[in-house]
Amino acid sequence: MYRLVFTQVLSRLDAEAAHHLTIRLLRLLGMFPPLTRLLHRLLAPRAESLRVQAFGVHFPSPFGLAAGFDKDARCVEPLSAIGFGHVEVGTITAHAQPGNPRPRLFRLPESRAVINRMGFNNTGAAAAATRLRRVRHLPAVVGVNIGKTKVVPESEAVRDYVDSARRLAPLADYLVVNVSSPNTPGLRDLQAVDRLRPLLSAVKEAAGRTPLLVKIAPDLADEDVDAVAELAADLGLAGIIATNTTISRTGVSSTEAGGLSGRPLKTRSLEVLRRLHQKAGDRLTLVSVGGVEDVDDVWERLLAGATLVQGYTGLIYEGPLWPSRINRQLARRLRRHGYRSVRDVIGRTA
Repeated sequence: MYRLVFTQVLSRLDAEAAHHLTIRLLRLLGMFPPLTRLLHRLLAPRAESLRVQAFGVHFPSPFGLAAGFDKDARCVEPLSAIGFGHVEVGTITAHAQPGNPRPRLFRLPESRAVINRMGFNNTGAAAAATRLRRVRHLPAVVGVNIGKTKVVPESEAVRDYVDSARRLAPLADYLVVNVSSPNTPGLRDLQAVDRLRPLLSAVKEAAGRTPLLVKIAPDLADEDVDAVAELAADLGLAGIIATNTTISRTGVSSTEAGGLSGRPLKTRSLEVLRRLHQKAGDRLTLVSVGGVEDVDDVWERLLAGATLVQGYTGLIYEGPLWPSRINRQLARRLRRHGYRSVRDVIGRTA
């Protein structure tokens, strides 16, 4: 049914217009708590075998929604209700900003991919904090992804991130430093270890007891992936999210500028995950994202050492029942292979 709606209706809309329509519908759903609770009972993960603990936080399922979809923390409860084990909101910046000029979001259906150059469009950390303080009518694990405000010079990047962390860390189950989007000038330069160390140290102090992770790009050279892993472990970070979108255009015909997500990212994302697990898997929680389309992908990431797995582009092409379907299939696969818990699977083929 959803594929028919996507083909006949959504695909005919401008990609960003379709996204905003989806957000509005989810917000409308969130205005009716009894309906949201009903959906949660029907679609949220229930199997005890899916439960996993990471950096002191209990997740009802290892499968969650990556940052980029709910940029302003407007839809946490409805997204949890349809089955995501956690929802990572953002990327949120200290100051509100409009993002890059439109058009800035492009579907590539033939490649099951998306290109975006949104540029961290969001209403700012203060507005997001107000939304995150609202009383929730159902349980939700919420990660908050923070980035640099575009107009802030690189020399003041640390202070900018710290401002966001101070506002948002107390309201998050975990906090993520995003230094890997290709759509903010100079941002990826912060992944260099000599610049990343003071940034992460300052944000970690500002975050207090909230677990801190860093999100890296798939385009890092292998030796730089190793260096970031060592740095994260040395600083006592909770983990690494791998990976963000790529600037590579391997496997797609489009030359639009921006970050590519979806199926073409699958191979490199898995390579980075395996490298991180080999380098620091016993010291860091690894969250795998990039090219995750179905339960086979989730299973493969768990086997390779991910404790949590995230998706985003798959939601566009598979629809709102996608997370619930993956959870049901994952629980069945665990039973079929004789595993009592998803924890028994993590890292088995790493």
